[in-house]
Amino acid sequence: MKKVLIANRGEIAVRILRACRDYGLQSVAVYADPDMNAPFVKLADEAYSLPGATPAETYLAIDRLIDIARRSGADAVHPGYGFLSERAEFANAVINAGLIWIGPDPDVIETLGDKVSARRIAQSVGAPLVAGSDGPVETAAEVVAFAEKHGLPVAIKAAHGGGGRGLKVAWKIGEIAELYESAVREAKAAFGRGECFLERFLDRPRHIEAQVLADKHGNVLVLGTRDCSLQRRNQKLIEEAPAPFLSEAQRQSIHDAARKICAAAGYSGAGTVEFLLGVDGTISFLEVNTRLQVEHPVTEETTGIDLVIEQFRVAEGLPLAITETPAPRGHSIEFRINAEDPGRGFLPTPGTITAFDAPSGPGIRLDSGVVAGSTVPGTFDSLMAKLIVTGANREEALRRARRALKEFRIDGIATVLPFHRAAIETADFIGEDGFKVHTRWIETDFAAMPEAAARPEPAADTSLLRIHVEIDGKRHELALPAALLAGLGSSLDSPITTASSGKIEADPAVVAAPIAGTLQAWKIADGDKVEAGDLIAVMEAMKMETQVSAPRAGVFRIAAEQGSYLQAGAALGRFEE
Repeated sequence: MKKVLIANRGEIAVRILRACRDYGLQSVAVYADPDMNAPFVKLADEAYSLPGATPAETYLAIDRLIDIARRSGADAVHPGYGFLSERAEFANAVINAGLIWIGPDPDVIETLGDKVSARRIAQSVGAPLVAGSDGPVETAAEVVAFAEKHGLPVAIKAAHGGGGRGLKVAWKIGEIAELYESAVREAKAAFGRGECFLERFLDRPRHIEAQVLADKHGNVLVLGTRDCSLQRRNQKLIEEAPAPFLSEAQRQSIHDAARKICAAAGYSGAGTVEFLLGVDGTISFLEVNTRLQVEHPVTEETTGIDLVIEQFRVAEGLPLAITETPAPRGHSIEFRINAEDPGRGFLPTPGTITAFDAPSGPGIRLDSGVVAGSTVPGTFDSLMAKLIVTGANREEALRRARRALKEFRIDGIATVLPFHRAAIETADFIGEDGFKVHTRWIETDFAAMPEAAARPEPAADTSLLRIHVEIDGKRHELALPAALLAGLGSSLDSPITTASSGKIEADPAVVAAPIAGTLQAWKIADGDKVEAGDLIAVMEAMKMETQVSAPRAGVFRIAAEQGSYLQAGAALGRFEE
């Protein structure tokens, strides 16, 4: 293995290309139009364009990625996390092209990526499990029937993929239909498949996971646990290793189940087995993520093992360098630095970063995909960077985290930094009287949410205009920033179209877009009479759905087209006077 194509973007692309350099490999980056000037593009040894601005036409375009791998001379592909990292068809395409796939075998991805078959494997090895459906469900009525039999809450989960995408929890019978439709939509958008299955959702559960490393010689090793309970919309915000406040029996049960599941599946590479831990001590297998996790750095910091380099070694056919679970050295906490406004319900806030002053000092690690001047597009994930803080124990890690978060300054867009600062000061998180954080803690228990930030200015236009020129008789494509040609009277058509009616929130009859994003679906028809609180539209930004409800009763007139991209504050529609 000599040259690795990184089929991803942002901070994970930076992380992988740095591991390439540490291991003596060359790196090849691919980039969508909005990422043309991103740090990972500049840091890579080579970079190739993926023309377009949406996931479907760029980082999810298998044929384009394989073509670039061939053109660049890459002999291996690393998928990172998200996008195609858990798609067996991508792994097969890489292997069929004669390239090395840095990940588990495609059939293992298929087996464990299907949450129903993964659940059956867990049952076969005696892993702890709660009640669930026998297979995917096809209608909301089946969800209702399951809830009536097993009780609420019920988790509606995408059968393919992971990372909290396509996961909805129904707490009331009346909300099942909309949540089922939403889970299917998110699953299709994120993974290309909309099948969902059901599980009994544990009350106030913690999210505990085990990091697994396995080679192609049958060796399976568990490197330790992580707690990832602090979440919003089923997306993690703070993770730590080792998982605190576990009994030795609980930790051993999780280790044993994770190892047996991966061994039974024939797993190889780095992977994560996730569990829920109820307040009554019940442990239940959740899923297997057949890829590198966002939160892998806390395991690296507490074990001294570079997981990306270990992925390289396993892909080359080498056996594991260690044979026993290492004793954790200290404690590490990771803070996801997302472009979201916690004071507005964690709404995504794409825009341009005007200042990015990161902390440093003892115990501080920063994995970042942005710098000052970077544009955070609304078409991809909101994660910009990860702050990882390590100490000799959890108490020291928390003290260093308070210092580091206080030093961290990001201007130009809203971020979750104010939430992080507040969350780690709560008694529930500190845990002196017991660790009380659970997966819905933010929604149900957290009482110190920061105020809404000022709305950021709209992100700079990052679209590219493509024309063809002839040089020495050979046709070449030339891509120029659309902003560069603005006002020049160019007749070229931009491949990106946006819709915006301007910021008109002062008009009480107007319903404005709460975020900058795509108007994914209207839930009403033009001219319908609605009541206050009725769901009228669904918007999507940074891979997250945001529901728009009617602020009052009246007859509503639609002003924006479904599928259009809107800036925050643009008119969705208005009530008739």
